[in-house]
Amino acid sequence: MLNKIRNIQWRQVAYFFLGLVALVGVGMLMSLVNKKDQVQVCSALKVMVEGQETFIDQNDITSMIKEKFGTVVGKPLNQLPLQQIETELKKSPYVSEADVHMDMDGTMQVAVQQREVVVRIISQNGQQYYVDSKSNKIPVTLKYVPHVMVANGYINEGYKKALEPVKSQLVKDLVKIVEDTKGDDLWSNQIVQLYVNDERDIEIVPRVGSQQLIIGNADSLSYKLNRLKSFYTHILPKVGTDAYSKVNVKYSGQIVCERNGDWFIDSLQMKMHTK
Repeated sequence: MLNKIRNIQWRQVAYFFLGLVALVGVGMLMSLVNKKDQVQVCSALKVMVEGQETFIDQNDITSMIKEKFGTVVGKPLNQLPLQQIETELKKSPYVSEADVHMDMDGTMQVAVQQREVVVRIISQNGQQYYVDSKSNKIPVTLKYVPHVMVANGYINEGYKKALEPVKSQLVKDLVKIVEDTKGDDLWSNQIVQLYVNDERDIEIVPRVGSQQLIIGNADSLSYKLNRLKSFYTHILPKVGTDAYSKVNVKYSGQIVCERNGDWFIDSLQMKMHTK
């Protein structure tokens, strides 16, 4: 009998009882947490809106939540559909991301990321919309007018509904031109607007000078912009800002200028290839 008792692996027995105690403890803790969630109510609502734009603010988000889900402060936590609130907030055309969660003290934390718009399009028939960084269309609002480039003229693509993707290559080219020039010191100051002429060529409307700067489309864009820079740094200082009515870099390997209705190709300009 004594030998049988000695053969018992007391360490395993101790581990078994410790595991049993831990399991019972976890069960009691979960029971307390569930019971607390059933009785704890939402004590406050805090909203944080992030992003460079100001399409929406904290009051807008609070109103959206209240309209769809009623007053959340004072409601039991188990009656708050956090995932549904997130989904509803993301339906706004001005919201790219939303996160809703509860703090330990019962505060509902709502974090919203606004969409970043790139360009404002005014179509040929007068429809207006923004295009965001993901090439989706954002409706224009009177509440807030972001400081972004405007493109107008012979643009056929209009606006039907929020967040529909851009379809035409022309509008895609306009977006590319804005994105590729916004970080450049010269173009950030010199480009006032983009215009699409009746030949569907994209023109840069300059801040300094009255000449039309024709780039055509966004193909080989960096090469075209570098040739325009060459025009500004090598030619314009010699002839003055009003010497030419048009400067065209849409053709490969040359800068074509028009002055007083007389087209000519300056051989010096043809040799100005960017390195």
